[in-house]
This record gives sequence, structure tokens and C-alpha cells, in this order.
Amino acid sequence: MAKPASLTRIGSKIKINIERVRDRIPSDLINQLSEDPRGTVIDYKMTDGMGIGVVLKLKDGSQNWFFEDEFS
Repeated sequence: MAKPASLTRIGSKIKINIERVRDRIPSDLINQLSEDPRGTVIDYKMTDGMGIGVVLKLKDGSQNWFFEDEFS
């Protein structure tokens, strides 16, 4: 039987690893994350049929999603 995934709880504060996202996000978002790489988990997103990412609300109120290996 498949092992259940352990999801980061909604409402958790997490920190994005900028080096892991630098090649896939726009420069304005990189600049924003450079100032404050933390966000609050507000939802989940199926990434490729196999993984689950998280939707974060950042300091400026914007929402962005990240793969599970891009944050700590």
C-alpha cells in the first residue's frame, strides 16, 4: 500500500530556497524573495501527477506556488 504523503499544514510559515527557484521564476519575484523569502501556506497544488506543491501568500499579498523541494 502507498505511504501517505506528509503535507505542510495550511497556515504554516515556510522559507523558499531562492537558489532552487531562480531558473524558473521572473526576476521581480526573485527580488521580492531576496528581501523576504518567507510565506504562509494557503493551499496545495498537484504538480505533475506525482507531487504536491504549495501555494504561498507572500508579504505583499501575492500568491505563488512552489514545488515541495523548493522550501524548508
